[in-house]
Amino acid sequence: MTNPKVYILDSGSLVIDRSQIMWHFDIGTPVRFPVYSVLIDHPDGLVLYDSGYDLDHVLKVLPFELPEQTPDQTLTAQLAKAGFRPEDVDIVVNSHLHFDHVGGNGKLTHATTVLHRDELVHARVPQPFERLGYSDMNFDLGANYKLIAGDDYEVLPGIRLFETNGHTAGHYSLLVELTGENSMLFTGDAAYTFENLEREVIAGFHLDPSQSVESLRRLKYLARTLPADLYPSHDMDPFLSWKKAPEYYGG
Repeated sequence: MTNPKVYILDSGSLVIDRSQIMWHFDIGTPVRFPVYSVLIDHPDGLVLYDSGYDLDHVLKVLPFELPEQTPDQTLTAQLAKAGFRPEDVDIVVNSHLHFDHVGGNGKLTHATTVLHRDELVHARVPQPFERLGYSDMNFDLGANYKLIAGDDYEVLPGIRLFETNGHTAGHYSLLVELTGENSMLFTGDAAYTFENLEREVIAGFHLDPSQSVESLRRLKYLARTLPADLYPSHDMDPFLSWKKAPEYYGG
């Protein structure tokens, strides 16, 4: 079995209301949350899971989310910490196509974009309440897509995608298997925080609340049975304790 190196790339942070993290909880309470990408240095290719947000786009379209991103937190700078350039990335997997997960896609000029086909449809023709989430469409300029659907899709040996819909129409969480230790299960926005998972309370922004709850339960089941350690998408306290590039897991 291969043992890839897994780098967590720090993309900065944003602010939303806590009621958008925990649906209907503590309305009017702002929370700063992290945004990150996952770089997997695998013997068969270099894979990136999500690509953070584009600062210029957020300042123009969503300035109320109070972005904080230093030059050291751009995708190019973060890849360099791991010893790579954007053109080195072979595959970019987008959990979904919201602006804070696709901001660096346009820099990945040599990559194939692996994406749920239903997600691309919704991004191009969103429901009215989805338009702000899908506001950064630069990912769609010249992208080389590999559109998929269904469950337990193997990107490369030991890198698997599991459908966790509800937050959006075609959402994937990503599993990386490691030798001699628990797998790493990156939830994407199917679970913003450990509190979402523990209390089975979904995020305020969602397409299908019932599917969102089922995805939380599925992630907990996968973590228990694989076994795997869970990595929620926007949980500041655990994020601060994780290794960040140039440090890595596995290898």
